[in-house]
Amino acid sequence: MRKKIVAIVQARLTSKRFPNKVIKKIGNLTMIEIIFHRLKKSRLIDQLVFAIPSNKKNKKLYEHLIQIKANVYRGSENNVLDRYYKAAKMYNASDIIRITADCPLIDPGFIDRMISKYLKKRSDYLTNGFPPNYSDGFDVEIFSFNTLKFTKKNASTKFDLEHVTPFIWRTKKFKKESMKLINNYGIKLSVDEKENLKQVKKIYRYFKPNIFFSVKDIFENNLHKKFFNKKIKKDYFFANKTKTGQKLWKKAKKVISGGNMLISKNPERYLPNMWPTYFKSAKGCKVTDLDNNEYIDFSLMGIGTNILGYGNPFVDAAVKKVIDKGNMSTLNCPEEVKLAEKLIELHPWFDMAKFARTGGEANSVAIRIARAASGKDNVAICGYHGWHDWYLSANLNSKEGNNLDNHLLRGLNIKGVPKKLKKTVFPFKYGNLEELNKIIKENNIGVIKMEICRNTEPNINFLKSVRKLANKNNIVLIFDECTTGFRQSLGGLHKNIDVRPDIAIFGKALGNGYAITAILGKRNIMENSQKSFISSTFWTDRVGPAAALKTIQVMQERKTWITITKIGKKIQDGWKELAGTLNLIIKVNGIPSLTNFTFPNNKNQIYKTLITQEMLKENFLATNTVYCSIKHNNLIIDRYFEKLENIFKTIKSCEEGDDVSRYLKSNISVKDFERFN
Repeated sequence: MRKKIVAIVQARLTSKRFPNKVIKKIGNLTMIEIIFHRLKKSRLIDQLVFAIPSNKKNKKLYEHLIQIKANVYRGSENNVLDRYYKAAKMYNASDIIRITADCPLIDPGFIDRMISKYLKKRSDYLTNGFPPNYSDGFDVEIFSFNTLKFTKKNASTKFDLEHVTPFIWRTKKFKKESMKLINNYGIKLSVDEKENLKQVKKIYRYFKPNIFFSVKDIFENNLHKKFFNKKIKKDYFFANKTKTGQKLWKKAKKVISGGNMLISKNPERYLPNMWPTYFKSAKGCKVTDLDNNEYIDFSLMGIGTNILGYGNPFVDAAVKKVIDKGNMSTLNCPEEVKLAEKLIELHPWFDMAKFARTGGEANSVAIRIARAASGKDNVAICGYHGWHDWYLSANLNSKEGNNLDNHLLRGLNIKGVPKKLKKTVFPFKYGNLEELNKIIKENNIGVIKMEICRNTEPNINFLKSVRKLANKNNIVLIFDECTTGFRQSLGGLHKNIDVRPDIAIFGKALGNGYAITAILGKRNIMENSQKSFISSTFWTDRVGPAAALKTIQVMQERKTWITITKIGKKIQDGWKELAGTLNLIIKVNGIPSLTNFTFPNNKNQIYKTLITQEMLKENFLATNTVYCSIKHNNLIIDRYFEKLENIFKTIKSCEEGDDVSRYLKSNISVKDFERFN
């Protein structure tokens, strides 16, 4: 069958920000009439169709389109995917060009070039929008009817139904291509607000009476410089600012399995195709990327490693001093003994320590010691405890291999984890004592391992009950404080709630960016380490213990746990106040110094991506999570909220029906560990 290429233009009169904009006049013609005449100039579009809502509010639009002799399909207002599918089916389209009616400068010549590439490549989907290759207002997507049909059948979220193509962006089923036709000059040429329409009118007046000028004509006559203000230019230009980091990331994926060593630093978790990815330098809470952009880190601060800020001069000086003396030798470093004494002094209910360099190692060491002490293999867990076999084996308990999905994090893959470890690790939900009791009764549990809290404040009654359960059943209780340690006290968070485990693990903030983790425990438990083999060359380096000793000293002098708790409370109160003012529903989670907020609806990941994108334009590294440091001063916090307010206003507009996809310039960020390209 001969291909039939149908351009479907989605249009409505009920835009929240600019109602009736598509029938506003530009000269003697309405905006949608201009789009109609311009698209008619395409040589390769076989048929042009306008897909509009069928309700009374859009009756005037329908009558106008009939008057200009346009083909019209009327369908659902909110399920735009269904509207596209039925319009394509009605007009027997083999391939569809998706265009929105707020683009009165859409260029038929460039559309023809895209169609030619699409047909030549035999793609399922072609766009000039990801990564952004065009100024906003020239966005074009082309896809086959079969692609649309599959999407219609499988897309289910409200967001996917409203915006037609996000499901296509995410799925790996389709062959997708991106096309760059001109440089991204960074100008907004679509019409979202009245100000945009004024600027587009200036362009049409410049070329009057010709309405068929091209986008190339606009830039060759420097109209982008003449008619557009710098603020709008800034909003759409930022994608190129991170090009060096993105280029290196593409190379990294070819030579490093997975691209990097820590999934939490994978750029797809933040802003795919735009995140700076690599840093040149870091100081305080400021990070400079490979393109010499300086950002305020208002997000994870080294994934929780830098309470004192990046490059603390006292810690760095202590490290330089021991490096000058020698980091490694055949003999042991004395700093490890001093560090053990200091940590036990801060936690006098413990008697002995072991040291490692990473959180995953420390968790594995603790499990080995606890299993040796209890004489039992089976472990009950609550929280995230690293990448090692013992932890991931929890996913072997279900046929789907996803037992941990409903526990905490989705997408933790288990290929390579020995199947014989099945039924040795059992997750329980935080606060669910009945579930834990049942696991203990049915599975001969020897160890309970848990985080004191993650996205909540500590549940003290629950934690006390867990301690009693462990005592009653002769179970070794481990608190994983790799993340919470030194954030609400000088030492473990368990000091604040007066619930004492048999073993506690510390990491992340302990060395303020230098690799050091500690396992503290009671003597009768810890001495069991000598009944197993636990040993590693680089656990004996001098830098880690030296950094930890100085970090603890600075924390003690500055009372940093008090400072970052106050900072976190100010941020939490700021989120609540801003959301309340705009009547936005958010949920604020976690202890103050490890806090985040979420939107309790199916758009949380979309809005998180939008926040990251818009804050990056303002030179903030920010998502919906903040690991507080003492460098997050009031000036920075106030500046952060000044920028966030406008983003929340946009989100409020989207909650009321605005199209969030008009704002997003990247793919939606990856949730948990579900998918990485």
